Amino acid sequence: MIGKTMTAKAMIAMSGGVDSSVAAYLMKIRGCECTGVTMKLFSNEAVGVEDSACCSLKDADDARSVAWRLEIPHYVFNFSGDFERQVIRRFVEAYGRGDTPNPCVDCNRYIKFERLFARARLLEYDFIVTGHYARIEWDGEEGRFALKKALDASKDQSYFLYSLTQEQMAHTLFPLGGLRKTEVREIAREQGFLNAQKRESQDICFVPGGGYADFIERYTGEKARPGDFTDRAGRVLGRHKGRIRYTVGQRKGLGIAFPRPMYVCGKNSADGTVTLGGEEDLYSRALLAGDFNWIVRPPEAPIRVAARTRYRQAERPATAERLEDGSVRVEFDEPQRAVATGQAVVLYDADGIAGGGTIIRVL
Repeated sequence: MIGKTMTAKAMIAMSGGVDSSVAAYLMKIRGCECTGVTMKLFSNEAVGVEDSACCSLKDADDARSVAWRLEIPHYVFNFSGDFERQVIRRFVEAYGRGDTPNPCVDCNRYIKFERLFARARLLEYDFIVTGHYARIEWDGEEGRFALKKALDASKDQSYFLYSLTQEQMAHTLFPLGGLRKTEVREIAREQGFLNAQKRESQDICFVPGGGYADFIERYTGEKARPGDFTDRAGRVLGRHKGRIRYTVGQRKGLGIAFPRPMYVCGKNSADGTVTLGGEEDLYSRALLAGDFNWIVRPPEAPIRVAARTRYRQAERPATAERLEDGSVRVEFDEPQRAVATGQAVVLYDADGIAGGGTIIRVL
């Protein structure tokens, strides 16, 4: 596919990393009229992180350097207001409800494939291009676009892209979907990109180091409110330091010694309690997902799928049923560990995505 040429206007989302840089290069050699765009999503000072974090001035400089080397224009779009409303605020509010949010899903949905997509269409670009490891293919039999996993399973990011619409997929390209990460870095080295060996961040961009609770306290200006640890029967086991400091499945850092390992099994926003239980209490057989987006045609009857409830998790066989209100019930063949509300559940059919949504209830 790399060798194919195409005449089209492409807006390349360039973060300053190696993936988006190579994506820009691949589109350039295909004959596209390319423009590089770096999205300013927040100021590091505003969220209380160092300048070396994602979205720093250095990242924009790295993107500009690659664009200059490729001889394509480069611009910076300030989407910080949208990012604060649609990603950071959703993240904070979800933790306040006792959910475990996934801001990367929201960033893709509301910023890259809503805000940036709309800007590209307004400026009459044919495609937006990103460095995601995923594939979009036309399914002639179904008469619609399919979203599929990347060739490199270790880097596949299709899980974060389940909210894509047919219109968005018609005007989006993922040049890295058929490449392995090692090949991408090799291309970057061959082209002399300064970011060929740039380290990847594994953190949420605005919360480096994983200090979610500290970030939320800074953002809201309020200290997390302590409350009770309880067992499944409601008996008080001790005091916690605020619900936002705990996630479902957590064992370490509870601050209380127990005669056997205890885990966070749930959080109650009504009374501020955090429920603890044993390993056996972490398992559930079914879930309910809302705000669901079908990539395939919405099924009229239950379908067999492979479901994933977290990004770094193997898919598990399950049955999915679309309910009358549009929500989806997913029942697993075997009980699953530490399913958390607020996370995304993504349904796969072989190497393609059937659809996905937000877990709103664990059954």
